[in-house]
Amino acid sequence: MGRLPILLLTLSCLSANGQWLNYPTPNVPRTPDGKPNLSAPAPRTADGKPDFTGLWEMVQDDLIPPIGNGCLPVRREFINIGTYLPGGLPYQPSTAALIKARSTEGRIHDPFTNGLPMGLVRLHTYPEPRKMIQIPGLLVILNEPNSSFRQIFTDGRPLLTDPNPTWNGYSSGKWEGDVLVVQTNGIREGTWLDAAGNPLTEAAKITERFRRLNFGKLEIELTVDDPKAYTRPWTIKLNQTIRLDTDLLDYVVNENEKDLQHIIPTIDKAK
Repeated sequence: MGRLPILLLTLSCLSANGQWLNYPTPNVPRTPDGKPNLSAPAPRTADGKPDFTGLWEMVQDDLIPPIGNGCLPVRREFINIGTYLPGGLPYQPSTAALIKARSTEGRIHDPFTNGLPMGLVRLHTYPEPRKMIQIPGLLVILNEPNSSFRQIFTDGRPLLTDPNPTWNGYSSGKWEGDVLVVQTNGIREGTWLDAAGNPLTEAAKITERFRRLNFGKLEIELTVDDPKAYTRPWTIKLNQTIRLDTDLLDYVVNENEKDLQHIIPTIDKAK
């Protein structure tokens, strides 16, 4: 088994079921035959803005097949965030050297492999759902891995000028019509964008444009501006679909962990 299958086995052998499996999601528009109408207009909040509240996951196409019994397939962006970027990611020379070195290490330094947070970009491509809760002045994203959360403030506050770096950074959003434009800074040095180890540095600034296209579809246009790691800003689109009749399930990475011991010998043999 090569290093990539080991990685997939480590990261994606997760339960596919939430805590309230088959419990009906309320306020779902229906077609005349009673099926969810995913093409219905997006719901709106009391102030007329699109409501992102719901359980979301990456669109389930172009998946890398699962490895082992009960494992989940993953989107290609989870492995390499620049998969569909023409020409690939625009590396600084130091970043190209870093990625070359990481490709021989078997992801032993991957924060997620070691039970640490994934960071906001990687959480968008994680194969299990995330829950968005929207209230006036705030959009909260709840994630299954390590029961983590992210706050996006929509109350007009500016970004911090000298933030204490964190895994998910500090996010402030404003509305441009029906699009929520979110800017984030204060990201911790050493954050990985994907399983390939494409990095973020403390210089990074991320811009996300959230669009709820209809009831069932959410588009996130994501721009990374990190001059220490990349020669220019780059932009990708991540398509999400709503997940109905289920809920989140705690996933603690280090709970009952048995995979890292099998990765380490692979690294030793490669040296």
